[in-house]
Amino acid sequence: MKIINLVDIHGNNHPIEKIRDELSSVDLVILSGDLTHFGGGEQTAELIETIRLSNQNIIAVTGNCDTKGVDDYLDKQKINLHGRAKKTEGINFIGAGGSLPCPNPTPTVYTEEQYKEILASAFKGAKKSAPTVMVCHQPPYDTTNDTLANGEHVGSRSVRDFIKEHKPLVCLTGHIHEAAGIDEIYGTTIVNPGPLGAGSYAYLEISDKIERLEIRDY
Repeated sequence: MKIINLVDIHGNNHPIEKIRDELSSVDLVILSGDLTHFGGGEQTAELIETIRLSNQNIIAVTGNCDTKGVDDYLDKQKINLHGRAKKTEGINFIGAGGSLPCPNPTPTVYTEEQYKEILASAFKGAKKSAPTVMVCHQPPYDTTNDTLANGEHVGSRSVRDFIKEHKPLVCLTGHIHEAAGIDEIYGTTIVNPGPLGAGSYAYLEISDKIERLEIRDY
């Protein structure tokens, strides 16, 4: 299965035009949160329809900068992965949107306890014998992908605990713009491709293992 992963779009849809050929060549497009910058359903519709010109197969979670209107739109389109599981081509996809509370208030945040419940709810719907792709805007604690410029780790311990227990094949994350890169914990590959507007996205080929994984520039 060929996948493109985009994150931290923040309402800047212009880069989609630069990767149309790439989007049309894959089986699935995954959006890992912050689709808008404090926007709602209308802004999300613009993004989704822009992507659908190249690829109809999309799943997504919100980020902390997305309002409830984003969640509502994703629900109506049946592409919302938050707290849910979907199975496609023998692969589980489970999701969790939002983030932990930030220094500056943002619309969609959850506590560590809520993340435990969201991820448990999502995994409940997954087929346990199938490989699992986790889509979580909030990165796990103590990785390359949750490290601020000052070296502080701001990831979620609940997300890390879930990975330790269930060992998904890969966790597609974002949120911390300066923490783009690929890491690994407990045998799970953690990927933050960096904000789309900064010029990068992730490309994956997955079967029962990761066949290929790259952070690509456009």
